[in-house]
Order: sequence, then C-alpha cells, then structure tokens
Amino acid sequence: MSIINVLALLITLAALFSYINYRFIKLPTTIGLLLASLLMSLAIIAAGTWGLNLEQPARAILAGIDFNETLMNGMLSALLFAGALHVQLDQLAKQKWVVATLASVGVVTSTFLIGFATYYIFPLLGLDFPLIYCLLFGALISPTDPIAVLGILKTVGAPKSLETKIAGESLFNDGVAVVVFLVMLGFVVTNADGHHAELSVTGVLTLFLQEAVGGAIYGFVLGYIVYKMLATIDNYQVEVLLTLALVLGGYSLAMALHISGPIAVVVAGLLIGNSGRSFAMSDKTREHLDTFWELVDEILNAVLFVLIGLEVLVLTFEQHYLIAGLLMIPLTLLARFIAVGIPISIMRRSRSFSPRVIRVLTWGGLRGGISIALALSLPAGPEREAILVITYVVVVFSILVQGLTVGKLVVRDAVEEG
Repeated sequence: MSIINVLALLITLAALFSYINYRFIKLPTTIGLLLASLLMSLAIIAAGTWGLNLEQPARAILAGIDFNETLMNGMLSALLFAGALHVQLDQLAKQKWVVATLASVGVVTSTFLIGFATYYIFPLLGLDFPLIYCLLFGALISPTDPIAVLGILKTVGAPKSLETKIAGESLFNDGVAVVVFLVMLGFVVTNADGHHAELSVTGVLTLFLQEAVGGAIYGFVLGYIVYKMLATIDNYQVEVLLTLALVLGGYSLAMALHISGPIAVVVAGLLIGNSGRSFAMSDKTREHLDTFWELVDEILNAVLFVLIGLEVLVLTFEQHYLIAGLLMIPLTLLARFIAVGIPISIMRRSRSFSPRVIRVLTWGGLRGGISIALALSLPAGPEREAILVITYVVVVFSILVQGLTVGKLVVRDAVEEG
C-alpha cells in the first residue's frame, strides 16, 4: 500500500471518528479519537470469531507504517513547535526553575525509580529482563504528553501557572527523555563486530551535553535566523513557509548532526512564538500563522491518536504481559508522584505553590505516543515485545482514565481552595 493511500486512510478515519465523537460521544477530541479507533480495532479482532477475516488485511496495512519513524522523525517536530508557539515566555520565566527541574531531575528520577522497581518485579511474572532493559522502560515511560490534558485544563479554567508548568515540563521532558533513552540504548545496541558499545561516564555526559545543550543552542541560533528573516518581510505566505522550513528542515538537520531535534524545535518555537510574534509579524501574519499551526496541530494529533488505537492490532497480548502492564500503572504513578513531589517540596521553601499542585501534576502527567514510539525503536527480541505491550497498557490507561478525570480533579481542588 503506497504512502499516499496509507495517509488517505488515516486521515479519513481521523475525520470520521472526529465527526462521530463531536456529534455523539462528546469526549475531548484526542481521547474520543483514541477510544473510537481502539473500539474499531477490537471489533476487527472480534470479527474473526464470526468468520470475517479482517484482522490480517488490517495488520498488513499497519505493517507498512513505521510508527517510530512516523512520529519521531515526522510528526513530533511539528507537534512540539505548535505547542511551543503558544507558550508565553514571561509566564515560562516565572516557572523556569520548576519546569527545568521537573523536565530534567524529574525525568531522570522517574527513569531510575521505575527501572529498578521493574527489575525486581518483572521476574515474579516470569519476565527475567536485564537491568538495562528495565531502565530503558523507565526512560521511555517517564516523559509526559501535554496534548490531551492541556485542552481539558483550559476548558475547566485551570490557573495559568498550572498550565505553564504542565506545558513547559511536557515540551522539554520529551527531549530530555529521548536523550536519556538514547544514552541507555547505547548499552544494548551492538556494534558491527557484535560487541556492545562501550560507554564511560565521560562518554555518557559528553553525549548528553551534545544532545541536550547542543540542541538548545542549535534551536536558538536557527530560530534567531528565521526571526531576523521574518522581520525583513511582510508576506504571510512566505512567513508561514519559513516557519514550516524551520520545523521540518531544522529538525532533520538536528538529527543528522546528532543533537536533540525535539529540544531544538521547542527552543525555536518559543523564540518565534514570543519575539517573532511581537516584533517580526504584522497582525495579518500572526492570524494566518496561528491558524496554520493550529490546523497542523489538530490534524497531526488526530492521526496520532488514531494510530495509537490501531496499534493494538499488531501487538502480542500474552497474559503475563497484560498483568505486568496493569501492575506498572500504579508503579508509574507512584514514581511520578515521587519525581514531582520531592523537587516541589524542596522548592516550597523559597516559593509558593498551590496546596494540591503535586496531586494535579501527578495525575495530569499523561503518557502518550512518544512512549510507544520509543518502545518500537528497541532491538527485536522478547524484551521488546513485552515492553511494547506493557507500555501500550500504561499509555491507554493514562489517556482514557487520567485524561477523562484530571479536569474534575482540578475543578474539585479549585472549589476546595475557594
């Protein structure tokens, strides 16, 4: 099946499910799309018991879609840029230490808490994994996804400071988590001669600085160049095209240079969305730029959540994999609670937080497509199949259950505080 036909199928399903959700189900868009595509996938599997062989053709179509490549080297750059474009730097500056701490220390803490916990829990379920695979699982399940939860927080009138904390942390921790994951993956991937890659402490720190700091510097430089170009013209078609080139070309070049594309795109998006919006664009350009990237964001999110729902067709759901996934749900929430709670408790000595911010940040830290994409990038083997199913269970629970209840949690806390 050609890429055009695959894209046509995904967009058609996204449009159909969006209509059904808006017209009848009335859930938040991303959650409704995931639920609809998940139900369709289960219906295709169930159809086999009635003599309808729909599962094999569906699997064949999905086998032609590289989820990891599609998200990590295609959709992610545009999604992160669209998210960063609307984050106000003055608000982010007020929360900079909170965001920076949660996106760095929080991710690393969560990675090791989950990694070591699973190292001791998995063998009890017959999953005897090396420690490095457990740590890889910790790294890929730690980043949070702002897509589903931010829309909910806005509809319930969440405080702007809370929105900024969640959005800022989620935008940056994607990049940090990918760097941590890639560093650890170096211990698993073998060289051409069959030996494992040798990574010293110096090598790990060098790689981390190259990816994270190099990505931030590269993103700032690239964003500044485009900002200066935008300031010299007043033609919204050209200016929108420049931002699109910044996202797609800039991300591709960052990956080729082995620096963090996600972090680069976020930094560039913050620069264009603030300085560029204020000093380099006319009102007409701002309006068209916002409309364009909002549409791109909505379309890509719709396709992404449909893809997540369809992935159930290609997974191997063995019983002990499912049990492990269900056990990982409270474990990942506990790790998130600790990774968020300790830094905020320490920072409370010098700044004020709302009384229940830890609870909201814990429950509002949804996992999303990036976790599944990273799991799919693991080397083939029994560990990959198990981790992929476990990750899928955690992500689906996170989006459907946490996503549908976090708004009520925010409203209840606001009422209690009032």
